Order: sequence, then structure tokens, then C-alpha cells
Amino acid sequence: MRMLMESYSTIVEAQMVRFYSSLNERDRRRYAALETTKLGHGGIQYISTLLGLHRKTIVRGMTELNSEEQLTTNRIRKKGGEEEV
Repeated sequence: MRMLMESYSTIVEAQMVRFYSSLNERDRRRYAALETTKLGHGGIQYISTLLGLHRKTIVRGMTELNSEEQLTTNRIRKKGGEEEV
């Protein structure tokens, strides 16, 4: 039998959403990825729904968290407005 993931309390969820909205684009992805990692199975769907973002965005954030190069960059976008990959 599979264990169901427990969700955060309503108060914690509200704080998470408020904090998330204060972050820039890159940090939002990474924060969502970090929270997903803490939750384990079912975390991507839960955080995606809570924060209103696509699961691919969370997966991208997870990739960034695992990349030393991505964590050391200070830029959010490349020159000319193109998003860094």
C-alpha cells in the first residue's frame, strides 16, 4: 500500500505562496524545486497546484539546483532578453 504525501497546513501554504510571489523568475523555479524535493512522491503535483506553475518549470528548477554552474550564475536572462538555459 502506498503512503499518501501529507500536505502543509493552510497557514504554511499561505506563507509559501506569499514568499514565492516575492521572488524573481529564477528563484521561483528553484524554490518550487526545493519544496518538491522535500515532499518526495507527489510533490511536483502538489507544489505545481499550490504555486500555480507548470510541472516542467519545477523540473527545470530541479535541474538548476543540481547544476553547480547554474547555481553560480548571477544573471537571470542573457543579454538581449533571452532566457538563460
